[in-house]
Amino acid sequence: MPDNTKRLEKTWRHLRALAHRHRLQLILAVRVTVGALSAFVLAQVLHLRLPLWAVLTSLIVTQMSLGRSLKVASDYLTGTLLGVAWGGALAILIPHDSEWALLGVLALAIAPLALIASFRTNFNVLPVTAVIVLLVPAMQHVSPTVSAIDRVLEVVVGGSVGFVVSVLVFPARGHELTTDAAASMLGLIANALSELLKEVARPPDPQRLRRINDGIGAALTRLAAMGAEAEHERTARLTSAPDTGPLLRTLLRLRHDMVMLGRASGCELPERVAERLAPSVADIARATTDFLRASADALRDLQPPPPIEAVSEAFAAYTVAFESVRREGLTRDMPSDIVERFFALGFALEQLRDHLTDLHRVVGEWARK
Repeated sequence: MPDNTKRLEKTWRHLRALAHRHRLQLILAVRVTVGALSAFVLAQVLHLRLPLWAVLTSLIVTQMSLGRSLKVASDYLTGTLLGVAWGGALAILIPHDSEWALLGVLALAIAPLALIASFRTNFNVLPVTAVIVLLVPAMQHVSPTVSAIDRVLEVVVGGSVGFVVSVLVFPARGHELTTDAAASMLGLIANALSELLKEVARPPDPQRLRRINDGIGAALTRLAAMGAEAEHERTARLTSAPDTGPLLRTLLRLRHDMVMLGRASGCELPERVAERLAPSVADIARATTDFLRASADALRDLQPPPPIEAVSEAFAAYTVAFESVRREGLTRDMPSDIVERFFALGFALEQLRDHLTDLHRVVGEWARK
């Protein structure tokens, strides 16, 4: 019996950990289900001819964040109205009683709208809507005008339900997802700095360096997508959170710093030069990684940024060591390519210092007032 109890407790802890790790996905699944069922019920109450389209629209509109739901809903409704207008006009103005006539009208309906959708992917619904408006009257024995009105009502019902459910059922704000994605990216940058600055004269493993850069690049892509969704919320005045632009630009610059450091680190410096720089580089690695991880926690919790004095002191010590090496002429006998990488390392660290200062300011802007 005790063994069974322990197994149950272990299984329960494991399930709770999984649920916490994938909570956003679980919440989205709940919202999508509630939205689809609600759209179907409302379509039945309103006696819509094809509740299917209300349910499908709700599924499309219900997204991970409120900002994305708003964008998808507006694009889908706009595309539907344009598709209904074009398909309805063709159905009313061009007779299509025979199969060949219907084929010709379908071609006229699809071709121009498909061309528009190829340039504007958010209007993929255009040709679909036009086809529905053209073909449904023949199947349900209604006029093109009634078919067009039904299609608009179905989309309005499904889109409205999907958006309302996104607002009311476990709402996920785009700005919350943005700060969480930014915090995760800062953790990756901290790990990258720790790896790149382990030893100033040790060449980094190219495969590991590529994996680091790929991971940060993928995180930046996710962050940009979340930031766009957050800006839709700001445009619609659904939030009073700060502009995401400064945060995204600062993290983009930090990502460029990692690329520069990857190219500049690992140069074969003379032993005397490496010995002079190694302590200050180690201090920079320690101070910056601690600062980045603390900034990630502060950003995730919307708290004031951590102190930056230790970072400033570490970079100031490196500047003193760097200038003393240059002043004493220790770089004169170094090959030209090593000298270039030596100065590139100094420039990359200088840029990193400036961008960490920007990060300190941006995290402060996101703190709760």
